[in-house]
Amino acid sequence: MTTTNIGLRDAGIAPGATASRRSISRKTWQSVIWIIVMIAITALVLYPLAWMVLAAFKPTSEFGANQSFWPQNPTIQNFFTVFEGVGGVPLWRFFLNSFLLAVGAVIGTVFSASLAGYAFSRINFRGRAIFFAVMIGTLLLPFHVLIIPQYMLFRGLGLVDTFVPLLIGKFLATDAFFVFLVVQFIRGLPKDMDEAARIDGAGHGRIYFSIILPLIKPALVTASIFAFIWSWNDFLGPLLYLNSPDNYPLPLALRVFNDQTSSSDYGATVAVSVLALLPVLLFFIVFQRFLVDGVATQGLKG
Repeated sequence: MTTTNIGLRDAGIAPGATASRRSISRKTWQSVIWIIVMIAITALVLYPLAWMVLAAFKPTSEFGANQSFWPQNPTIQNFFTVFEGVGGVPLWRFFLNSFLLAVGAVIGTVFSASLAGYAFSRINFRGRAIFFAVMIGTLLLPFHVLIIPQYMLFRGLGLVDTFVPLLIGKFLATDAFFVFLVVQFIRGLPKDMDEAARIDGAGHGRIYFSIILPLIKPALVTASIFAFIWSWNDFLGPLLYLNSPDNYPLPLALRVFNDQTSSSDYGATVAVSVLALLPVLLFFIVFQRFLVDGVATQGLKG
């Protein structure tokens, strides 16, 4: 036994207790450093959002002149200007159009992707592998390649300046990403319940509505969140097919507020951007618990 250990024992301190305290102290410092690093990363990620919220209270004259993070002369006039609308169209109309497009996209995506996913994962039909491979191959096809033929098709049908070109694809399972997501989720479900339902005389419709749909709720919620956000932020599609200001969603309204061919109201543009973020944040906050439940139940599938 060393002299140090003898001294610690005489003092009533066990040698192992000192090592344990050193280990706890080391873990504490590691936790503190880790928390500081995560706070710094979070602040870095949230900085643009914080800047945008504060910039919404800057008058237009300060943009370009005031490089400070804080507004020198804060004002809420930007929000009053925004609520007045632009071009004779009130702000609530832009919100309503975006809401209709986003909700329509969610309904169409959930309906079509779940049906197509069930067909690809549970129904054995001729050419299923080929059709599935072709569908996955559409993910490699750039959207810009389809712009001209799609526009000519919808113009020939007289559907330009309506919401139909922006929504019809959602109801026809043209978003291969969501179909693939649902297919992979259904393939992870056991087929025992399907076989038991068939023994009881249930067909594909009954199995789809009564068994599959309740079990794939996490996948459908995930698809809904992405469909809502993508549709809410879509700019190119409405720019191509919508001509009347009464049909403009919020992304096109942002362009109207910040039109480079005339005077640009940067304060109103930032204020509209802040308001446009609120529905997306609320939608995610409401449905995020379903995402957590879906991740938590992944290991319970047999």
